[in-house]
Amino acid sequence: MSKIPTVTLNNGVKMPILGLGVYQIDVNYPEVIKTAIDGVVIIEPRIFEDARGYFFESFSQREFDEKVGRVNFVQDNESKSSYGVMRGLHFQRPPFTQSKLVRCVKGSVLDVAVDIRKGSPTYGQHVAVELTEDNHRQFFIPKGFAHGFAVLTERAVFQYKCDEFYHPEADGGISILDDSLGIDWRIKDKAILSDKDTKHPLLKDFDSPFDITVDLYK
Repeated sequence: MSKIPTVTLNNGVKMPILGLGVYQIDVNYPEVIKTAIDGVVIIEPRIFEDARGYFFESFSQREFDEKVGRVNFVQDNESKSSYGVMRGLHFQRPPFTQSKLVRCVKGSVLDVAVDIRKGSPTYGQHVAVELTEDNHRQFFIPKGFAHGFAVLTERAVFQYKCDEFYHPEADGGISILDDSLGIDWRIKDKAILSDKDTKHPLLKDFDSPFDITVDLYK
């Protein structure tokens, strides 16, 4: 007897797909999960699974505009890293500010967004989420945040969309090893950092180019 294909809902429940008719639920529609910091969201897709494997819609500009905000992504990047690699905490200075939509397609990473907008009630606070090849989650980091991740598995392939092109002259960062941020990176051994990332300032020594009163999306 052939296996009945299913769709996995966000609560983990698998529902059978019976026939080719119109369903009462929108199985293509991703769930947008709010976090403790306004604007920082987790996107959890609807997964179709059957005997062949799985399928899901990884990005829809229309759905993103409706449920997250109007963001015009212009560049896609990919990195491959080994266990213990930490990248960040990065941002681009105005007028080349970036939003990012990130995901891990191989392995697992701990991904973090830190609020660095002056005057923000959550300034210096962070949101951390584990992104894996199995949970297929995506993480949206708005403009005005520093972003970084740590690799939790032997290898990880990380992909991200940006709404501004890379401008090396606008590179900025804060120290990913700043204990005052209170981030548990879950790296048991010595972290592997680039030379550039070892030179970013601590938050207490950092003069942010972002202000909560300035709308970076206008």
